[in-house]
Amino acid sequence: MKYEKEINRRKTFAIISHPDAGKTTLTEKFLLFGGAIQTAGAVKSNKIKKHATSDFMEIERQRGISVATSVMTFEYKHFLINLLDTPGHKDFAEDTYRTLTAVDSVVLVVDSVNGVEEQTRRLMEVCRMRDTPVIVFINKMDRDGKNRFDLLEEIEKELSISLHPMTWPINSGKDFKGVYNLHDKSLLLFTANTKADDDSIVIEDLNSPLLDEKTGEKDAALLREDVELIDGVYGELNVNDYLNGKVAPVFFGSAINNFGVKELLDTFTRIGPTPRDRETSKREVAAGEDKFSGFIFKIHANLDPKHRDRIAFLRVCAGKFERNKYYHHVRLDKDMRFSNPYSFMARSKDVIEDAFPGDVVGLFDTGNFKIGDTMTEGEDFFFTGIPSFSPEIFKELVNKDPMKTKQLEKGISQLTDEGVAQLFTQFGGNKKIIGCVGELQFEVIQYRLLQEYGAACEFRTLPFYKACWLTSKDQKKLEDFLRYKQQNSGEDKDGHPVYLAQSEWFLNTEIQNNPDIEFHFTSEIHK
Repeated sequence: MKYEKEINRRKTFAIISHPDAGKTTLTEKFLLFGGAIQTAGAVKSNKIKKHATSDFMEIERQRGISVATSVMTFEYKHFLINLLDTPGHKDFAEDTYRTLTAVDSVVLVVDSVNGVEEQTRRLMEVCRMRDTPVIVFINKMDRDGKNRFDLLEEIEKELSISLHPMTWPINSGKDFKGVYNLHDKSLLLFTANTKADDDSIVIEDLNSPLLDEKTGEKDAALLREDVELIDGVYGELNVNDYLNGKVAPVFFGSAINNFGVKELLDTFTRIGPTPRDRETSKREVAAGEDKFSGFIFKIHANLDPKHRDRIAFLRVCAGKFERNKYYHHVRLDKDMRFSNPYSFMARSKDVIEDAFPGDVVGLFDTGNFKIGDTMTEGEDFFFTGIPSFSPEIFKELVNKDPMKTKQLEKGISQLTDEGVAQLFTQFGGNKKIIGCVGELQFEVIQYRLLQEYGAACEFRTLPFYKACWLTSKDQKKLEDFLRYKQQNSGEDKDGHPVYLAQSEWFLNTEIQNNPDIEFHFTSEIHK
C-alpha cells in the first residue's frame, strides 16, 4: 500500500448530539488538547460570549446554535484528526446526515440531565444504516441528572445499540467527585472550574485504602460495588464489535469543565477506525488504492462575507490529492485542477499541497459542484449513499423586490446547491417551491438572501405533505401522469420529475393507481 503510513495516522469523525447537549463545547476541548486553539469560547445559556470557534456564520453567532457543519483538523499524539462538528438543531438534520457519509466514526454526546432526545434517535438511525462505529460521551455529570445505570439502560433501549462503559462516575451533580477509568485502573478526581489534565491517581486494586482516602468511605464502597457489577456484565471491550458498529464505548464527564475528555480522546486515537473502504456505483474503492478519488459532501457559499466565495468540501477516499493536478469531474465529464485547495481550522483556512484518505479538502467553486459529485483520476463512477431526503415543509418563494430578480435567482440557486434546502419548480407555471426539513431553515435562507445577495423575499406556506422523485420504464405513462397532475408536480434542480403529494392518503392513492411509476423518497436513485 503506497500511502499506508499516511492512512494509518488519520482519523476522521463527526460529533453529533441533540441541541444543548454540549457538542460545541466538547469540540473546543478536543481542539485545546490538540493545541489547535489556545482559549475556549464559553458557550453559556445559548449566548455565545466569545464565539465558539466552530460557529462561523453570523446567524449562528446571534442564535448560539450551529447551523452548518464545520471542519477542523488538528494533531494529537502523532495522529492527524479531522473533526466535523455538525448542527445539533433538528431543522438542519439533512446537513448532518450528509456529513455522516464523509466520516469513518462518530462521537455521540448525551446530556446526563435529559437523556436520549428525539434528534439523537434520528441521528443514530443514520449511523446504524451504515454500521458507523460510535463512542458515547455522557456529558454534564456535574449537574443533577439521571441515575447512571438508568441512563445506560435508556440509551441501549432507545438507540438499539449495546454499550460498554470505559469510565465510571462517582456520584453526579454537586456531589460529583470524578470518574474511575475501568481500562487503565486509574481515578480521576473532579474539581469544578479547573483544567483537569493529568491529575489521575493509579489505583490498581480498588480495595486500596487510598480510594477511601480520596473519595470517602461511602463513595469508595459504592464504586467497588458498581465496578464489580460492570466487570461481571461487560468484561473487556471487543474492539472489533466497536469497529463493526455493534458496541459503543461510553465515557462520563463534563465538557465545560474539561473533565473526562482526555480519556475519550486517548481511547479514540487508540481504537478509532482509520479511513474505510467505500462503495461506488461500479465497485468498492479501497482506501489504500494508488489512484485518487473523493466526493463532495457539502457546499458552503460565502464562507468569507468579504469575498463572494463558494467552497466545496471534498472527502478524500483513496489515493493522494495534489494541488494543481488535473482530476476528472465525473458528472460534468471534464478535467479540473485546483490551485488553492484548503484545509480547515474552523474559520481559518490554510492552502495545502496534498491530502490523503480521510482528509477533508476545501475547493474553491465557481458553480461546478453539487452535493454527491465524484472526482477521480479518470475512472467513471459515483460514490453512493449521499441522498437528499424528502422535505417536510414546503413554501413558495416570493420576490419582494422585482428589481432584484437576478440576485434572488442566483442566491436561491447557490443556497440550494449547498443543501440547506431543496428547490422545486412547478410545471405549468414558474412557481419556485422551497422544501426544508424544519422552519428554521427558511429563516436562515431569508436572512442569507438579504445579507449576502441583497435580495428580499418572503415565503408562503403550501399544503404539500411530501416530495417523491418519479421514475418509470414507460416514459409515456410518466409524461401523462405529470401532465394530469400539473398542479402537484414539478422538477428538482437537476430536472428530475417530482410529485408533490398533499397528504398521505393522496400519495398512497397515486401509488396504487400508477403501478408503472415508481415513487422514491430520496433522490439517490439519480446518482
